[in-house]
Amino acid sequence: MLAVVLLILLGLGGFSATTAIRIKGNSSEGGIFRDQRIIGGQAADEGFAPYQISLQGISGAHSCGGAIISERWVLTAAHCVVNANIQWLVVVTGTNQYNRPGGRYFLEAIHIHCNHDNPAMHNDIALLHLIEPIVWDERTQPIPLALVPMQPGDEVILTGWGSTVLWGSSPIDLQVLYLQYVPHRECKALLSDDEDCDVGHICTFSRLGEGACHGDSGGPLISNGYLVGLVNWGWPCATGLPDVHASIFYYRDWIRKVMSGNTKCTGFGSYLA
Repeated sequence: MLAVVLLILLGLGGFSATTAIRIKGNSSEGGIFRDQRIIGGQAADEGFAPYQISLQGISGAHSCGGAIISERWVLTAAHCVVNANIQWLVVVTGTNQYNRPGGRYFLEAIHIHCNHDNPAMHNDIALLHLIEPIVWDERTQPIPLALVPMQPGDEVILTGWGSTVLWGSSPIDLQVLYLQYVPHRECKALLSDDEDCDVGHICTFSRLGEGACHGDSGGPLISNGYLVGLVNWGWPCATGLPDVHASIFYYRDWIRKVMSGNTKCTGFGSYLA
């Protein structure tokens, strides 16, 4: 099936990606957009998700979400930072309103998974290395990485500034949505055995009218107090199908290797300020 994939609208200051849309197949066949946004959630309480970041251009426009995992490391989706100008990116922390930052941090390096998009839609994960360490306070804290695989029935918490309606703008206030983990085989069946959902992904769903949307890309999914996923893709928006996310448990070794400086890419993968 043809799929036209809208991953992120990059018409924001500070980004230099060559395209905002990735296309599989022949565009003349007619297609379905895939996107990432929160729909059906509610405004989060102040300080609800102290690990949440907003990835922005220096103009202050919100682009993607992400998760703080240590004082100089942030996780996000690779498609949020591919071809981005590192000197124009800012990580905003410690706030429920992305236009009122508690902290602003510039990037020293971006580490994209070496096999990102090989095959398409796979390995959509990146680490951001900050120039300065994050200052901890009650609204700014790291989140531990998942230690075990997800289990049927696990509750998952999604937060982000994604649009609350298809093609809408990002809300100022951080949104929160409670979802359920969908086991891999069940998710594949619901997605008509879509090849873009593999063992490196986890799926979430609650009901029609609730799910991720534009601006949520790269954002954190939490279960039992651990970071279990990063928003990757879904059929827009909240259409009654599972959303698909990078599995943190699956990528734990890659994350550790990058943070320890022991990973080497054979192609593109890391670049410095």
